[in-house]
Amino acid sequence: MLGTKIAFSTDYHPQTDGLAERIIQTMEDILRRFCAYGMEYKAHEGYTHYWVTLLPAVQLAYNTIQHSTTGKTPSLVEKGWNTLLPVDHLKRNILTIHPTAKYFHEIWK
Repeated sequence: MLGTKIAFSTDYHPQTDGLAERIIQTMEDILRRFCAYGMEYKAHEGYTHYWVTLLPAVQLAYNTIQHSTTGKTPSLVEKGWNTLLPVDHLKRNILTIHPTAKYFHEIWK
């Protein structure tokens, strides 16, 4: 009905699932770049972060980038919409976000 096909693979043998293996390889490459400078990452503000704390940011970056295989972001494929980042909210006019925002804007004038 949806044009999907079930494919079974061997447990604990990710080489049989090429797409999953490619995602793992990409994540390893990103993390390797951080770890190449040691197990810590120093932000420009001077704060030191252990590499594990960067995993959510790596995941967010991966899930919000359009992929060549599908032509869509993983967030769009999984949830049906793209994940909004804080910068996306800055691009929009505040009054178009929600009707309540317009109401409060009028009150605060």
